[in-house]
Amino acid sequence: MVRQNSRLLVVCGPSGSGKSTLLRKLFDEYPDKFGFSVSHTTRSPRRFEVDGQHYHFTTKDEMQASIDRGDFLEHAVFSNNMYGTSFQAVQNVQKSGKICVLDIDMQGVIQIKKIASLKPVSVFVKPPSIGELEIRLRRRNSESEDNLRARLNAAQQEINYGETPGNFDCIIINESLDKAYNAFKEFVLKSFESIEN
Repeated sequence: MVRQNSRLLVVCGPSGSGKSTLLRKLFDEYPDKFGFSVSHTTRSPRRFEVDGQHYHFTTKDEMQASIDRGDFLEHAVFSNNMYGTSFQAVQNVQKSGKICVLDIDMQGVIQIKKIASLKPVSVFVKPPSIGELEIRLRRRNSESEDNLRARLNAAQQEINYGETPGNFDCIIINESLDKAYNAFKEFVLKSFESIEN
């Protein structure tokens, strides 16, 4: 089980909002303080992705069996692919003495909020507009037109959820990466004051 006294940092935001970039900068600046919980997914790896580093790539049958056994803290389905965070992935980070960071979607956040013993610090990262998000996603050139449309539809739902009062501790609008990172870092450091000691 996940240790109840260990704080979690949950970061959520639409694909293309820049949350991965913000997290990468945080990990680069504080490599001994934060650890990334590597999620499982049934989708195929992208060109640059490494199994066990970016995701644990698995099959639908294997992942469903693990979910049925209760091995997952949260899980979700997007574009016919399964994603999820295993308890083991979180424990691996906690055993190293680091604050565990979860980069998850809205479905995962909703599930984690139902676990009363967890008190995660939660941050929502949003793009300045849906139009800007579409530009960013098209620039990636990694999605079919159908997948792109699905991501934009999901993004609007996530933004609506993210902006609902009480769902997140902090909302970061990622218009300028430097400004967004400074605001993100300041909030996270205040939330986990002991990390600078």
